[in-house]
Parts: sequence; C-alpha cells; structure tokens
Amino acid sequence: MDIFDRLKAAAAPQWSSYVDHDFVRQMGEGTLSEAAFRTYLVQDYLFLIQFARAWALAAYKSRLPSDIRAAQAGLAAILDETELHLRLCARWGLSQADIEAAPEHQATVAYTRYVLDCGAAGDLLELHVALAPCVIGYAEIGRRLSENIADLASHPYREWIGEYAGEGYQSVAAAARKHLDELAARSMTEQRFVELAGIFGQASKLEADFWQMGFDGAV
Repeated sequence: MDIFDRLKAAAAPQWSSYVDHDFVRQMGEGTLSEAAFRTYLVQDYLFLIQFARAWALAAYKSRLPSDIRAAQAGLAAILDETELHLRLCARWGLSQADIEAAPEHQATVAYTRYVLDCGAAGDLLELHVALAPCVIGYAEIGRRLSENIADLASHPYREWIGEYAGEGYQSVAAAARKHLDELAARSMTEQRFVELAGIFGQASKLEADFWQMGFDGAV
C-alpha cells in the first residue's frame, strides 16, 4: 500500500464524499444538468489558475532538480487542462474573457487558498498531499466513469470524462502518485502521518464542496 492508498483509507469518509458525490454520479449517468456542469466548469477554470500557482510554489519549495521537474510537469498539465475548459465553455458562447471575469465562488476560494496555505506554511510533502485529491483523484474518477459507460462516444460529458480517463492524464496522475510516495519516503514518520491524513481529508472535503457548488450555483 503506497502513501496515497494509506491517506485514502485514513480519510475514508471525506474521500467517499468526494468521489461518490451526486455530481459525479449524475455526470456518469448523463443526467447532470448543463447548468450545473457549466457553473462547475467556469469555477474549475478559475480553480486551475490558483492550482497553477500552487505548482509554481512547489517548484519554489523544491531543493532537488527532480522535484523541480515534477513541479514543472504538474504546471504544464494544469495549463493543458485549462484548454479543455475553454473548449467546453465555448459551446455555450463563453469566451476566455467571460470566464476570467467571473467571480470566484466561496467554494473555489476555500479550496484553492487552503492548498496554497498548506504549501506556504508547510513543506513540499504537505503541499503535495493537499494537491493529491485533485490531481490523482480526478484520474480515478475519470477512469471509473469511463469503465462504467457502455457508449462514451454519445455521452453528453464524453470530453470531460475522456480527458481524465485518457492516457495523457492517467500518466500525469501516476507520476504525481509516484512522486508523492518518494517524498513520503524521505520525510514522513508515523507520527507525522496523522497530520498528513488530516490535510488529505480536509482537501477531499473541500473537493466535495466544490462539486456541490456546481449544484448550488446552478439554482
């Protein structure tokens, strides 16, 4: 069991509230309203801007070239991810300027600033633990949804699911998971694991709140 599996087990209720949220279930079933998805998508674009800052912070916190390269790869993946959001938002006539002018929802602020605070106040391991539910969790969600959909080509959310289930993003998540394990091997003690599990659990809860924001913002 690697550090990611240990963190999931230690924060099982929070993790379940995130990956099994009704937003995820309805997306997989194709019953999620376009209004909820659109609200989520705009906020997720704003979210990714802040997460790009978090990856830049990871580079600053790094002391080894390998850690800096990992941060560089994470930042590049985030910027690529924003392109998906722009393509999907364009379907509803939303330009990049429109999206970037949208106000950040409270759930967006709460989650992104929590991650940035973990990075600013803690070390590189703490920052990557805070990032993990998003970076690695989206790969798990995308893969699971893809495996349970008989005909992805006709699914209303095929582009989103295909992006996170695809080989490109799965490789990003696998690299992030491996790097997290390497960081833990360097500096984690069993006493410290309790603190890290708390960070992971809080980040997972904030992920669940972010899905819920999609519902609430669409009303």
